[in-house]
Amino acid sequence: MYKGMLHTHYLVVTLFLLIYLIKTILLLSNKIETLNSFTKKIKIPEMVISFLFLATGIFLATQLPFGSKYDYLFFIKVAMVLVSIPIAIIGFKKQNKLLAALSLLLITGSFGLAEVYHKRKGVSANGNTTIASNDGKALYEAKCGLCHGGDGKLAAAGAKDLSVTQNSLEEIKATIINGKNTMPAADVTPEEADAIANYVVSTIKSK
Repeated sequence: MYKGMLHTHYLVVTLFLLIYLIKTILLLSNKIETLNSFTKKIKIPEMVISFLFLATGIFLATQLPFGSKYDYLFFIKVAMVLVSIPIAIIGFKKQNKLLAALSLLLITGSFGLAEVYHKRKGVSANGNTTIASNDGKALYEAKCGLCHGGDGKLAAAGAKDLSVTQNSLEEIKATIINGKNTMPAADVTPEEADAIANYVVSTIKSK
């Protein structure tokens, strides 16, 4: 279910941004009649896309474990989206170019901020930016801990329970490097993946 929601969210986010981009370009180009015609034609699809955008976003947010020092990025992103909506409504209703452009900027910025959040949320709580390639524990906490948890049992965002995994060392290493199902490939070197896999087998599975 999580994987389906994730793909749906990315799709509706893309469509949502495209609609606002087209509407903003038409307004800024003073093509008011074309804008009004376009708005009428996509009224129902836009309502459906907006609903799915919010619904899938809320669902995915409930799957995120909080506790990272980067969580403030997530809340800033949500605030930007919520603020952009009334600004967009007022901007297009009154054909205010400044407000329409501001709304598009906020929406686009929130998407970019979401990507930054997802890349940084895996950083370890102690803030280390350089971790020895053979430090399996530190690498696990930085790259895997947010979804799998310190004991491997957190199971956030569809993550598997590593404490009961039957995968071999090589299978775990391959999953870390290549990803699997909803889990993306980790940004690690083969040496780092080996250290993480060894930590999972020697520590997480033995608990």
